[in-house]
Amino acid sequence: MTDLVALDIGGTHARFALASVGGDGAIRLGEPETLNTSDFTSLKTAWEEFERRSSKPVPNAAAIAIAGPVTGETVRMTNNSWVIHTGRIEEQLGIDEAVVLNDFAAVAHAVARADESQFVHLTGPEGALPASGTISVLGPGTGLGVAHLYRDGEGGYHAQATEGGHVDFAPVDAIDDAILARLRKLHRRVSTERVVSGPGLDDIYHTLAAIEGRAVAELGDKALWEAGLSGSDSLAAAAVERFCMSLGSVAGDYALAHGAAGVVIAGGLGQRLRATLLKSGFAERFRFKGRYEQMMAGIPVKLITHPQPGLFGAAAAFANEHFK
Repeated sequence: MTDLVALDIGGTHARFALASVGGDGAIRLGEPETLNTSDFTSLKTAWEEFERRSSKPVPNAAAIAIAGPVTGETVRMTNNSWVIHTGRIEEQLGIDEAVVLNDFAAVAHAVARADESQFVHLTGPEGALPASGTISVLGPGTGLGVAHLYRDGEGGYHAQATEGGHVDFAPVDAIDDAILARLRKLHRRVSTERVVSGPGLDDIYHTLAAIEGRAVAELGDKALWEAGLSGSDSLAAAAVERFCMSLGSVAGDYALAHGAAGVVIAGGLGQRLRATLLKSGFAERFRFKGRYEQMMAGIPVKLITHPQPGLFGAAAAFANEHFK
């Protein structure tokens, strides 16, 4: 058995957990410790805080999932100020070995290894995800993560990171046009992530308010999501519905681009939207691809419900590298 620290570093939170990988590749994940990235100036100082909080000795190996492109020896994170020098991360953290990967590549590893009971069906054919072919994986949080994995039909798989959240936002109707027009005034370029991520709800909300000629208060992201999901604010609820529709559109776009046999929704917001997605326009927008509507209806779409797919997936990536 090999012990390690699993890390999932996002734009808002850095999650740590003690983990172990058995000789058969089975993964055990301990209780996670969540730190706010804004409270720390670097990964090193956050690691030291985790060491202080840990009730057990911290292993000399780590699997680190990072929200950003893991290329070269330096990662400048997309949605926080940390700069991570992956080329000398073992020296930086005082450990012997580290596996570093993109956070949604880690989620793709989690999708590949999670039990069938850890998925909720959203749309398309019932049953388990296909045992062969490509599975698109995406999820909104501080940003929009996108990855995919290829299953070979014999139990093997390959996970591939992407930066698909940064492709151009593509409007589908007049309201989407209005959202894009608002965002063009605020940003030099409007990516999908500007709409389909936690902060994107505020721009959707203000666009709907402008269309209706309403003056609305500045609620802040957390309060706006709470109001929208609870239904206590009808306009916020309409913004959440529009968000789900946009998520369905982009999920369908990635399925087309990846040639996907299945799609999995993940991310912190994915979990919060579990009930809302099922009754929203998500499924209709996923299928709404013109001449390919029938093909889209044949693709199963699931929501992964594992409580920590980033941490589990980071440990799975470590296992995949060391226990093939």
